[in-house]
Amino acid sequence: MGQHFLASPQWRRRILESLPLRNLDTWVEIGTGHGEMTELLAAPDRRVITIEADSRLAEDLQARFERDPAQWRGVEIVSGDVLKVDFAALAGDRFRVYGNLPYYITSPILHHLFAFADRILSIHIVVQWEVATRIVARPGRREYGYLSAACQFYTHPRIVLRLPPGAFRPPPRVTSALVAMVLPGRRTSVGITDQQRFLEFVQACFSQKRKTLRNNLRGRFPLDMIEPAFSIAGLRPDSRAEQLSLDEFAALFKTLVKSRESGS
Repeated sequence: MGQHFLASPQWRRRILESLPLRNLDTWVEIGTGHGEMTELLAAPDRRVITIEADSRLAEDLQARFERDPAQWRGVEIVSGDVLKVDFAALAGDRFRVYGNLPYYITSPILHHLFAFADRILSIHIVVQWEVATRIVARPGRREYGYLSAACQFYTHPRIVLRLPPGAFRPPPRVTSALVAMVLPGRRTSVGITDQQRFLEFVQACFSQKRKTLRNNLRGRFPLDMIEPAFSIAGLRPDSRAEQLSLDEFAALFKTLVKSRESGS
């Protein structure tokens, strides 16, 4: 299932020390594995909901819980697909997330979490280093793209640790990173009401990175609407998506929507 288990006790401890562990917090763990981080997150005054897609691993962990319930007090095991989890029903109003994410579904998991952004305090994920650099990349950097913009719209992300392949079993062929993402992100200050429509717009802006932003948008808006909008938003006609900040995306989006709604 693409899992690389965090086998190193030293790296597990370093990750734990970086987490904002507070009394009475609720934590959702994505990817229980063999309980490598679950046993460290567990505490009598903390609720830990751990999600594992592999039913055999979930059953093994449940058996361990039953043998030593005191050690695992406050821990709940959920066996299933994280992409189908209703986090509002599962975890309640306010919770934090930790996950050692399978590399091939990192982006879908993040987007599913963002649907519950109003309830999440922070997200702490172990991901492939390349993905981590994309999440935190700023405008003008080669790594900056739609994932960067979406993550920074919802969170303030930063790379906390760089993890070597040897921290995992089996070791992956790539370096990994722990990324901390504190919510809310820029979405509370850029003045966007229709967030889903805005992110679809940003995704379209990045649809073909070799093309200018103007050309990427021609399939969604007429040219005689795009050119005045660029001018109003203070953008050069040859601007590319990777050069724009979230504020600039928001300004362009609002101008184009207003122009379309007014019929001009």
